[in-house]
Amino acid sequence: MNQDELLKKCEGMDDSSMMGACKVMLELMDKKDIKIEEEGKQTYLEMAENLKPSDVSKILQLALKVRESGDIKDPEIKNAASRIIRAIEMS
Repeated sequence: MNQDELLKKCEGMDDSSMMGACKVMLELMDKKDIKIEEEGKQTYLEMAENLKPSDVSKILQLALKVRESGDIKDPEIKNAASRIIRAIEMS
């Protein structure tokens, strides 16, 4: 499944477990001070605290970047990103 198909699939998704997985990844990224891209003035922790179903596609894009990044070696964060991607693929 390619990135566009995944993004389309997660539009309008209102799954509480998906929101939980997104929150876990964002909190881990904040805790371990991982930087992927500038997300405006909002930190990953603030994103996690204010997470809405409409944010899932943005978090999916972040998860895809984490998975593909050669700079991020932390297995806990890589696993969190993979869980989000797999959950959307399976939905």
